[in-house]
Amino acid sequence: MTDEQPKIRIRGLTKAFGDKVVLNGLDVGVGVGESLVVIGGSGTGKSVLIKSILGLLDVDAGSIEVDGEEVVGAAAADRERINRKFGMLFQGAALFDSLPVWENVAFGLLAQKPVSRAEARDIAIRKLGMVGLGADVGTLYPAELSGGMQKRVGLARAIAADPEIIFFDEPTTGLDPIMADVINDLIVNITREVGATALSITHDMVSARKIAHRIAMLYEGRIIWAGTVAELEQEREPHVDQFVHGRADGPIKMAVRA
Repeated sequence: MTDEQPKIRIRGLTKAFGDKVVLNGLDVGVGVGESLVVIGGSGTGKSVLIKSILGLLDVDAGSIEVDGEEVVGAAAADRERINRKFGMLFQGAALFDSLPVWENVAFGLLAQKPVSRAEARDIAIRKLGMVGLGADVGTLYPAELSGGMQKRVGLARAIAADPEIIFFDEPTTGLDPIMADVINDLIVNITREVGATALSITHDMVSARKIAHRIAMLYEGRIIWAGTVAELEQEREPHVDQFVHGRADGPIKMAVRA
């Protein structure tokens, strides 16, 4: 990340659920046009981080700035305006079963009503084309799609309103290695094409290496390391080294029921 004002700046972010502290003074920034991937094991707080930025969770302490504007404690109207900068690819695609594909893609446009229904459909078909799906897919329903196609529809929805920032929540979960690589390629190409800043969370190191400009590791509520993919390959910090290489032995202990 350069010295210019980051697209997202997070300082001292803290979030607990009862006695369980999930985020513990977390600091991280994402530069304009940068793709940052946050890695970490299950339950380390990756999803809590994204939900906090989106305003889906109220944080206990800390600062979240988007384009230099504080969003923690922002008024509802300001939060809604800021959230219009965001697009989101959910882990399970999170499509609406009762809506055809094109309406799923155009859902945000139809809800905000900045365009007519016909214009929204045209935009949806265009975005489907960007993720390699034909116009005929627009008339299908989510249940008629494979997991990989559903993920691509979710990606088309994430870019429907040409967002400035796109969040990717475990983008390759549940996909076979070939389809996962297809999704990774789409993420790289589309974020570059629309000029978006990207913040992804994953435990898939193949995906992280492919889509990231920088990688940051979340452990015990804090970012314990951040650097480029090239720097990651040379890193010997014990927690990072264990996680990246998937070793059972190391400082990170997983609870295993006997």
